Amino acid sequence: MSAAGPVRLVVAGAIIDLENRSLLLARRRYPAEVAGLWELPGGKVEVGETPERALRRELAEELGIDVEVGGRIGPEVALRADLVLIALTARVVSGTATPTEHSAVRWVDGAGLSAMASEGELVPADAVWVSDLIEELARRA
Repeated sequence: MSAAGPVRLVVAGAIIDLENRSLLLARRRYPAEVAGLWELPGGKVEVGETPERALRRELAEELGIDVEVGGRIGPEVALRADLVLIALTARVVSGTATPTEHSAVRWVDGAGLSAMASEGELVPADAVWVSDLIEELARRA
């Protein structure tokens, strides 16, 4: 616990399509500073909830998909003094990603992800993981 209070966890899903070796990204609608940028979808972990359960819940709510959650990928990212972001790998087991809280979704391969990062099209916090994500896509080839 920090002097400002407990640190809250946010979880992002590195959702990988093994057949196409691609990664699911979602385009932010808000807040203004990241609106229009692409991210790994996810959300806040509620009190008493595991990161894995939170990711499954958030992806069902926001994209209408059920996922199988894998392990951690990349380092944790401090969003604020009281908010830390982690990424977990996942794969879709049912449903088709349909955005409800995002303006769009798209699947990208490693080259596409690299190009988006170079063009500044990714949410800055998620851009930290680009090399880890590209390695993961290549490893699963």
